[in-house]
Amino acid sequence: MKTSGTTVLMVAIVGVVIATIIGGLSLIGSPSQERMRRLEMRRVADLRGIAAAMDRYWTRHGSLPKSLDALERERGFSIEPTDPETRRPYEYRPGTRGAYSLCADFAEASAQEQESRPEKFWSHGAGRQCFDLHARDLRK
Repeated sequence: MKTSGTTVLMVAIVGVVIATIIGGLSLIGSPSQERMRRLEMRRVADLRGIAAAMDRYWTRHGSLPKSLDALERERGFSIEPTDPETRRPYEYRPGTRGAYSLCADFAEASAQEQESRPEKFWSHGAGRQCFDLHARDLRK
């Protein structure tokens, strides 16, 4: 009888552990979903860093760089010009009078309702997304 009581207790404990794991995964998502969420956040952070560097470059030179490589080589600048997953460079398209576009490939749409006001600009759908920006003179 003692053995059957121990077995019931062990089965109950295993059941509670499994239920806890399943509940936790349903709340926070799977490890692969968490990895994807972090990659998406990193892409947005990279693009924001590039945009900030563009403002500094514009302030320093009064023009846009010809490429992200040129921006990356600029003394005192530190940007991440490539996608953290694919290692392909982000797309940069210079325009006129300080206008330019930055593009990246996103695996899924951003959760716009959870984003803060400054982040709403970086809201995106799934797939190839481009953001139209304008370099600012930081001295003004």
